Amino acid sequence: MNEIDEYLSLRSNLLDDSKDDGNFITESILLSQILPSMLDAKLLDSEDFNDSYLVNDGENLKLNAYTINESGERLQLFIIDENTILENADNTDLLISERINYENQFKRVERIIRKAFHGNLYNSIQESSGLTPLASHLESIEGIERFDVIEIFLISLTATVTFKGQTVQPRNMHFDSSPTSRKYKQNDTTIEKQVLIIKKLIDLNFLFKVMVSRGYREALLVNFKKTFGYTIEVIKAAEDKNFDSYLCALPAQVIADLYKEYSSRLLEKNVRSFLQFKGVNKEIRTTIKEEPEKFIAYNNGLTITATNAKVYEHRKKTYIESLTDFQIVNGGQTTATIYFSKKDGLDISKVKVMAKINIAKQVDEKELEKLIDNISKFSNAQSRVSKVDLKSRNPQLVKIKSLSESVLTPTGNKWFFERAKGEFNTMLRKAGSNRNRIKKEYPNERKFSKEQMAKFYTAWGDEPYLVKKGGEKVFRHFIERIAPEESESQPLIDRDFYERLIAIIFLFRRMEKIHGQGKNAIGQIRSAVIPYTVSVLYMYSDKVDTPFNMAKIWKDESLEDNFESFLYNLMSLMNTLIKKYSISDDLGEHSKKKELWGKIIASHEIKDFISNTTNGNILKKYIV
Repeated sequence: MNEIDEYLSLRSNLLDDSKDDGNFITESILLSQILPSMLDAKLLDSEDFNDSYLVNDGENLKLNAYTINESGERLQLFIIDENTILENADNTDLLISERINYENQFKRVERIIRKAFHGNLYNSIQESSGLTPLASHLESIEGIERFDVIEIFLISLTATVTFKGQTVQPRNMHFDSSPTSRKYKQNDTTIEKQVLIIKKLIDLNFLFKVMVSRGYREALLVNFKKTFGYTIEVIKAAEDKNFDSYLCALPAQVIADLYKEYSSRLLEKNVRSFLQFKGVNKEIRTTIKEEPEKFIAYNNGLTITATNAKVYEHRKKTYIESLTDFQIVNGGQTTATIYFSKKDGLDISKVKVMAKINIAKQVDEKELEKLIDNISKFSNAQSRVSKVDLKSRNPQLVKIKSLSESVLTPTGNKWFFERAKGEFNTMLRKAGSNRNRIKKEYPNERKFSKEQMAKFYTAWGDEPYLVKKGGEKVFRHFIERIAPEESESQPLIDRDFYERLIAIIFLFRRMEKIHGQGKNAIGQIRSAVIPYTVSVLYMYSDKVDTPFNMAKIWKDESLEDNFESFLYNLMSLMNTLIKKYSISDDLGEHSKKKELWGKIIASHEIKDFISNTTNGNILKKYIV
């Protein structure tokens, strides 16, 4: 099987896994399959999305969903090319070599953005549309000031290829960013703002690399000259067979440009998951405002790693033109604070930041990972960044993997824990003619990734808003619970732990089925309703020392009918309460707030529901 055939085989698997109970391919299910891979490639901060489906054939508009990044300045829009997910599509039509095919899809979203920029989007859609909160965001003064970048992700289940040469070959296709100006009035003053529009193609080429090629990371290439129009003057400080080291004083504007273009993709995983974007460092801001010339003396600076550098000499000076696999392993707080200080109107023109740039060379992936880990570890030695091991090799995760391979459910089935990205697809590829047997042995409902496990496990607690945040935030929270850094006594990962974990996953997934999707769903905020509802069960059982009987769910591998009815009614109530107590029309985003959860769990509606005699008796059946 050649590479293109493998891409098309992956497409078939994705379509099979994106079918609803009626065996129809559903775009929202497909999106939920693909976003975790985009998260893994550091394109997103979370796999959570807000459904905002819109199709207008007359104006040639389309949008599937949106999300807002963790630091809040980047709006990310998703569109699925519906023609590429047809089951009967001819393979030759799925091989794309012309840029115009993708450009036409991007334009469907760009037209929506233009309508919003001209104030014509909100009034053109139905009030019940999932696009209403987004349209309100984009057309409000708050939204105009908030969003500096709009990033469009086109999801196309096609192989991008070149027909040059004797055989068809895959190729990468990139699209230039384009600054767009929008004007608005504030206090009788006309203000012009530049918004950067970024377009990114998510095709089978990309998905194959992330989903199937284990350990694949999309290396971030920062080309200073091409993207920003300048190069970086440096001094070579050290040279070794494994790395070169350069020193430089970066103008703060360079750092602001980098963060605007790439956001948290710049940051090494541990730093990114730890960083508190909202609480930008007060001391850094004070220095920028009052003593900008002394910033370089007061601040510890940045430590940057890369795997390759384009370096040149000019008039006895050394310059870096581009860096491959760019990562900031120390200085994430500095980077974010400089960007947001400029956004808030502070003058950063006199600010410079010391930076050490380490270029790893002649090392394989494993050696590179170790080198970056060590650089990150020692660079952050005097900072607040926790050294929690967020990678799949964490010993506690290894134990869970071992249990998943040995423990059978009461009906004789196993669950597949995908500890490392692409593990399941790799197993399918190796299985050859036995791949269908393996897919039957491990259906979707009995597979889970480490990121999904973190969400499910965290939902059984009193912080469901963390589940909504998703991504590395909730994964860090999970790892700190099962492998605390400073505690000598870690939770015992044994069969009891594993059975309880599977019971939690089963409960969460069964609630997803009960809730439903699309037209038959309780509502359109399922990703908030379910973790909030799970947390209510926790608050009225484990939290008050009346343990929930997870052993019953493990043993039965099902839920009693009256308990399913109980869950349906509780989720229906939760759907109503999120709407009632949210102070924002953007329910998906506001459900990430601790304040909303506090109002709901303290509400009389929840107390009345649980204290109802019928409901109380049903819940008691699941209390030990």
